[in-house]
Amino acid sequence: MKTVLITGCSSGYGLETARYFHAQGWNVVATMRTPRGDALPRSDRMRVVALDVTKPESIAAALEASGPVDVLVNNAGVGLLGAFEVTPMSTVRDVFETNTFGVMAVTQAVLPRFRARKSGVVVNVTSSATLAPMPLVAVYTASKMAIEGFTASLAFELEAFNVRVKLVEPGYCPSTRFASNGGTRMEGLLPEPYATFAQRVFASLGQQSAVTRESDVAEAVWRAANDSTGQLRFPAGPDAVALARSA
Repeated sequence: MKTVLITGCSSGYGLETARYFHAQGWNVVATMRTPRGDALPRSDRMRVVALDVTKPESIAAALEASGPVDVLVNNAGVGLLGAFEVTPMSTVRDVFETNTFGVMAVTQAVLPRFRARKSGVVVNVTSSATLAPMPLVAVYTASKMAIEGFTASLAFELEAFNVRVKLVEPGYCPSTRFASNGGTRMEGLLPEPYATFAQRVFASLGQQSAVTRESDVAEAVWRAANDSTGQLRFPAGPDAVALARSA
């Protein structure tokens, strides 16, 4: 029986992915900054472990508590929406700490185990914002584009050790907590000069007929984790699939 460790399982893609892998009969280590298992199945194959991907000691403790892992899913992330002009550089660094450096840090901590066993899969969850330019998410997109390049290079680097590295690119999912998990860091990032433009952007998002569901992402992560064809990118959701085809 295989074990998957998934970061950012308190809601959204991570929560749904944890449920999905559990339903397929896997052992699941569902990690989150503040552990709560009330939304997850009660099972001896489901464990909730504390993990803050921005803290090395938290990463080490979580991996120690998890035991052997076959698949790592780097899903934890924070959202940011606003005009770059007024985004403090401290906020930019904050987003990169989780979305970019956090992914790298957890991956680096897991790789010695995978390399020693000559087995393992890393699945990095990015965004369809990397497939086509989208306004008001310049910092968020940059943090995810960095992981796209990181993942593509790392896949080559680890091929000789039979360790696979994959990308899952979710589309626009209105039901996630993208805005709310941005919290106070988004306050004041849509000043008056950008107001009219922002309204048009929000209106166009509201008119999208094809959107992504959490289950689309969970299924794409599952396919990526079990893929042996060498495919690197797995767009998730009808809108992301359409963008990938037109890219």
